[in-house]
Amino acid sequence: MGAQIRVYRNKIASTKSMKKIFKAMEMIATSRINKSRQRVDAARPYANALTRAVSQVAGQHNVSHVLTTKVEDARRSAVVIMTSDRGLAGSYSSNVLKEAESLMELLRSEGKEVKVYLVGRKAQAYFDFRRRGYERNWTGDTDNAQADRARELRRVLVEDLETPYEQGGVDEIHVVYTVFRSMVVQEPRVLRLLPLEVVDANALTDDVAKDFDELEEPSSTFEFEPNPEEFLDAVLPRYIDARLYACLANAATSELAARQRAMKAAGDNADELIKKYTRLMNNARQAAITTELTEIVSGAAALE
Repeated sequence: MGAQIRVYRNKIASTKSMKKIFKAMEMIATSRINKSRQRVDAARPYANALTRAVSQVAGQHNVSHVLTTKVEDARRSAVVIMTSDRGLAGSYSSNVLKEAESLMELLRSEGKEVKVYLVGRKAQAYFDFRRRGYERNWTGDTDNAQADRARELRRVLVEDLETPYEQGGVDEIHVVYTVFRSMVVQEPRVLRLLPLEVVDANALTDDVAKDFDELEEPSSTFEFEPNPEEFLDAVLPRYIDARLYACLANAATSELAARQRAMKAAGDNADELIKKYTRLMNNARQAAITTELTEIVSGAAALE
């Protein structure tokens, strides 16, 4: 009985130690998530307004530009997958990878080749374990969105888009990330980043137009100096940076929210385990005492 009691005591001690780790990680995620949510709120209006403006200008002037011209019969697609560097965030990374797998399966069924770009160690480990190739990967600060990473991603992706197919270039770019809705709801999503969908700005989807009033004169045109082509050359890199940064900010906030929720659940489960082991230890101690009393009474009765 004594050995059994020691086992339960060790289990209680180790569970309490793990609970402290869970609680610390929950507090860290909670303390950082407000700042991360502010980044999401600050990034969304700028990215959405740029998307709306570029789509409207390109549509009004019928401008042919490499970043807005959709390739009919696209042959190769780039897929950017944004996951986390660390675990202990519930199903956050696995949900993104499932969405990415569905997208890649769809693209291949359409006869397209797929070039994969990874953000986060979880995505890298997923592809390395399965011995599947990828073009490039970025790790570090997945829970802290950085504008520099958005610019680096843009340089790599635009270079691939401008490269001819025969030299390894791509015809379109998709981003798989997690959009932050609330502390409880985070949704994996696929965004076709490029070529930009050129439609009337009032008809744009992907949460772009919902925060804006309809344009009063959507058919009106703008005059540019020197010309719309040079305007798009100047503004489209900023559009791509803004959309990529918004994706990174959403992914970072979703990761923190998922980790905070997962660590709270783990802490609650640790409390239940401690109660269970304490009850079992008390039962074992009571059984040991009962056994000792029985032996004493039996011994006394034998001496009579």
